[in-house]
Amino acid sequence: MNVFDENPWFKALPEEEAEALLAAASARHLAAGEFLFRQGDTAMAPTGAFFGVASGLIKLSILHPDGNEAILTIIEPGNWIGEVAVLEGAPRAHTAIAVGDTDVLAVSADKFGQLMQRPVFSHAIAVQVATRLRLAYGLMGDSALQSTLERIVRRLVLLAHGDVTDSIEERSVITASQDTLAMMLGISRPTLNKELQVLVKRGAIALRYGRIEILDMQLLQESGQVVPRKT
Repeated sequence: MNVFDENPWFKALPEEEAEALLAAASARHLAAGEFLFRQGDTAMAPTGAFFGVASGLIKLSILHPDGNEAILTIIEPGNWIGEVAVLEGAPRAHTAIAVGDTDVLAVSADKFGQLMQRPVFSHAIAVQVATRLRLAYGLMGDSALQSTLERIVRRLVLLAHGDVTDSIEERSVITASQDTLAMMLGISRPTLNKELQVLVKRGAIALRYGRIEILDMQLLQESGQVVPRKT
């Protein structure tokens, strides 16, 4: 499973723990638009509780009572998701849906509970939860304190590191569409496009069909006053 070996969280697991996690999982295929789980579902579902994305993409979103959807993030291959609801014993707080054909590894709640009896694995899960909480707090802070352009830049920088993947390595192409990015930020598509055009004129990015290409990461970070990551 090379895609998992390239993920920072999974790569940090000792070999014994990584093998135990993979041994506890079963393969599951999702067609485009198929739900992995829905907001309000129990984490004890027989289809799995903790999931690793082997290929494709998973969209995490919240559906508000008025019918509007708020996209939280797009989960790329190599990431594991779903642990919070299992740990809480609470219903799912958001919906996970396949973006295109997607393959996942599914670990049942019972097997996840057995893995959590292993101190090293449970510590790794705690680290993952803490890392994602830090990222969430950062996004909340951006929403409250930063200009729209700065918020866009900071999200683009996060996406360049795989968003929840939180990789040290950067990629130059972000595959999220403008519609998806606008929904992640809670702004309109016209507002997003207007600010993106500012970055285009500065030479920081280029807009391609269905994706955004980062031409100059330093210039992009300077546009949003983002502190470069330490390697």
